[in-house]
Amino acid sequence: MVGLACRGGTIGRVPRFVRIPTGQGVSLAADEWPGPRGPVVLAHGGGQTRHSWGATGQALADIGHRVLSVDLRGHGDSDWAPGGDYAFESFAADFPALFEYVGEPVIWVGASLGGITGLLAAATHLRAIDALILVDITPRPAAAGVARIMAFMAETSATGFADLEEAADAVAAYQPDRRRPSNVQGLRKNLRLHDDGRWRWHWDPAFMRVRDGGGDRHVRLVEAAAVVVCPVLLVRGRHSDLVTNAEVSDFIEMVPHAVYVDVADAAHMVAGDVNDVFTETVIDFISGLPDDR
Repeated sequence: MVGLACRGGTIGRVPRFVRIPTGQGVSLAADEWPGPRGPVVLAHGGGQTRHSWGATGQALADIGHRVLSVDLRGHGDSDWAPGGDYAFESFAADFPALFEYVGEPVIWVGASLGGITGLLAAATHLRAIDALILVDITPRPAAAGVARIMAFMAETSATGFADLEEAADAVAAYQPDRRRPSNVQGLRKNLRLHDDGRWRWHWDPAFMRVRDGGGDRHVRLVEAAAVVVCPVLLVRGRHSDLVTNAEVSDFIEMVPHAVYVDVADAAHMVAGDVNDVFTETVIDFISGLPDDR
C-alpha cells in the first residue's frame, strides 16, 4: 500500500517480510520498507524482537529511507544459533550478510545488544556503517543495571506466563515508571504460546546461558569504540540504570566525536518509553549527516 508523498518518501508503506541467510548457520528475519534514501538498520536489544521499535521504522520509511528492522540471531523469527552460540562476536559476525543484502553502507540503530552488535561491526567494517546510533548502551554499562535486567529475563524465561495479562503484570512490575497497557495483545509479538499452554519470550533460552567472557567483554568493546570513525549518537533514557551519567562521561572520553542526547521520561527501553521523542531524535541526527539522502 502506498500513501501520500512526504519529504521525499511515502506515508503508509507496509513492510515486507524477508529472510537473510548469514552463512553462520542461521538466517535472520526482518521487516523491510523500501525507499530511495540511505538504508537504516534497526537492531533490537537482548530478549526483544524487531517489533520493539514502535513506529520508528515506519517514520523513517515515511521520509524516504530504506529501513530494515531485524530479528537478531536466536530472537523473534530468526533461527536459533547452533550450539547456543550467542557470544557478542557471533552477533557481529552476522553483519556482513546484512551488508551484502542491503548492498551499500548502512546507518545502524542499535538498542542494548543491537548497539553492541553495531559497535563491533563498525569497528571491524569501517566503510560499511555510515553512522552508528547507540540506544542506552555503552562499552561499560552500569553493573547494577545489567544485573537487574538479567535477573528479570532469567526469572521469567523458564516458567513463562499463564496468559498475556500475567506477562503484562510482570513487565509492569519490572518497569514501574512505565504505564501498563490496557490492551495486552501487543505482547503476542514478543511471546510464543507453547504446547504446555504457557507463554514464553520469543527467543532461545540458550541466550541466557551465555556470559560472554566477563570483564574481557568490556575490554573488547572499549577497543572497538576507540577505532570507530563514523558519526556516533548516544541516546540515553534519563531514568536508565544501565547508562548513568558516569557511563555517558566514560563513553564521551572513548569517542570524543560522539553526540549525546538525554531523553526525559524514558528508562532503558527508550524507543518504547517515549517513541515520538526518540524517533524525532534519530531523524534529526540522520538528517544532519553530511551525505544524508
